[in-house]
Amino acid sequence: MRWWVVLIIVIAIAAAVIAILYFLGKRAEKKQAEQQEQIDAQKQNVTMLVIDKKKVKLKDAGFPDIVLQQTPKMLRGRKFPVVKARVNTGRGAMVSSFICDKNVFDVIPLKKEVKATISGLYITDVRAIRGKLDNAGKKKKESKMEQLLRKGRGEE
Repeated sequence: MRWWVVLIIVIAIAAAVIAILYFLGKRAEKKQAEQQEQIDAQKQNVTMLVIDKKKVKLKDAGFPDIVLQQTPKMLRGRKFPVVKARVNTGRGAMVSSFICDKNVFDVIPLKKEVKATISGLYITDVRAIRGKLDNAGKKKKESKMEQLLRKGRGEE
């Protein structure tokens, strides 16, 4: 086989892979936009006292069985940022576990009362009730991989 035939085959395969990745990315983007709309439609503000926060697997976090069954199998072994908090409801205070956004997890203070925006079991935003959040000014040093991902998404 001649070298130019091999080159044409390699270019054709590379073009096919790029096209497939492009369309899969578009599909994932649409799915994420739909999920964000659902989160925004279900959000509500609550006052909560943060008891504990840590990154644990879902089965160790104390979530109901239905949550574990609805989680995709690929994500079951992954660690999630989980916050355990006492939430004031109309019927009294309840201790619940919540999954939170990665950015929100760094800001949530321990053993303090905060006003949080939740959507089901997902914390999307946190505000201080009195004063300012202590951790809000601190920026955690991000890894080189996170910098490259952020740059690739155009967030800079």
